[in-house]
Amino acid sequence: MPVIVLLFLGFSAGLPFLLVFSTLNARLADVGVETATIGFFSWLGLTYSIKVIWAPVVDRLPLPLLDRWLGKRRSWMLLAQLGIASGLMLMARVDPVEAPTLMALCGLMVAFSSATQDVAIDAYRIEIAESRLQAAMAASYIFGYRVALLVAGAGALYIAEFWSWRMSYDVMAVLVGVGIATVLLIREPKVNHYAAARDLADKVEQETLKRAHLPPVLARVAGWFSAAVLGPFLDFFGRYRELSVFILILIATYRICDISMGVMANPFYLTYMGFSKTDVADITKVFGFAMTIAGSGLGGVLVMRYGVRKILLLGAILTAATNLLFIAISQHPPNLVTLGVVVSADNLSGGIANVALIAWLSSMTSASFTATQYALFSSLMTLPGKFIGGFSGVVVAGFGYAEFFLISALMGLPAIGLAWWMLRHGARLDALSPQLQREASEGGRA
Repeated sequence: MPVIVLLFLGFSAGLPFLLVFSTLNARLADVGVETATIGFFSWLGLTYSIKVIWAPVVDRLPLPLLDRWLGKRRSWMLLAQLGIASGLMLMARVDPVEAPTLMALCGLMVAFSSATQDVAIDAYRIEIAESRLQAAMAASYIFGYRVALLVAGAGALYIAEFWSWRMSYDVMAVLVGVGIATVLLIREPKVNHYAAARDLADKVEQETLKRAHLPPVLARVAGWFSAAVLGPFLDFFGRYRELSVFILILIATYRICDISMGVMANPFYLTYMGFSKTDVADITKVFGFAMTIAGSGLGGVLVMRYGVRKILLLGAILTAATNLLFIAISQHPPNLVTLGVVVSADNLSGGIANVALIAWLSSMTSASFTATQYALFSSLMTLPGKFIGGFSGVVVAGFGYAEFFLISALMGLPAIGLAWWMLRHGARLDALSPQLQREASEGGRA
């Protein structure tokens, strides 16, 4: 059952993403908004990379009324979904030529609500089932997410073409109902979110009262802030100690070669290789979607069969190796068959690597700080690759595509080395895993 639930929650998470990115850019260009202005709209994406800033609020703050009715995770998901639907309906009715600032504010509402939903869904996914199911749930989540990207990408464009942009965004707002219905039907995880955080808050409150001589209300605020903001980091670094540095570096480097290469993929296909837009859409979007789903499913099976760290290492190796395949096709005339082979390998490896990474990150989060710790991991997972990817055009202009793909493959070597190191220290990491400790405790009580 949790695996099926994650399919619909993945759809809910993926639906808003393109509606404030490429689909929105297409809408702005279609109605005649200036190119420079369109570029500024890309800053809406920063909300997804800085969600760790408000993740402590999602972790610690119960919502009035909703928390008692739905529980912590479901109440935050529902609130975020209502924000997404409202923002999309407003975007449907705003003229971006006449009121670009208002459109940006509506887009910010959608992006902020979407990033908040991601925080709550990630926490729910980790807490609703034991660690052995995390890979399967990650695969299901990715499938739902990818389906939503197709709907919000190609689907939204088709509706806009045959009807209007207003109709397109209104339909997308209605489809948010899939997530809302899911939240209302599923159960809340039975996890004690407050134990460790409450202990820390009480300790800080008592120390504040003794040493700072603050009023009791301010002492309680200091305790809450410490538990919400500092608690997740103290818990992680206190648990993993010197291993925490290597873990964070692996998270930061694991997808660098994948993300940095992806920035220049479409320019490579269209301008260098000379494929048509239809060829690129058919091979990389439609066929590539199918291969990503296949890779995600295969990754889930492999993780359950061989363990997460072995597949984490395999994913790192495959991701770097497939970048080298792009060097091969860059040396030959355009050929749809070879492009299909390379795209297949690239998306299969990406699907395997993503499932392994999500399952591994999920196993390291504490029940008391699930949302904040996973938000930290997921933000760190994409930021370095996005930053380095900004220089990809400079590398291509200075050296060429073949050299660029070689450099991007070499950037995967640190992740391979660290994944191998993590595999060697697997027993120690298992002993420190909060999920495995919790499951062992529950098994003992049973």
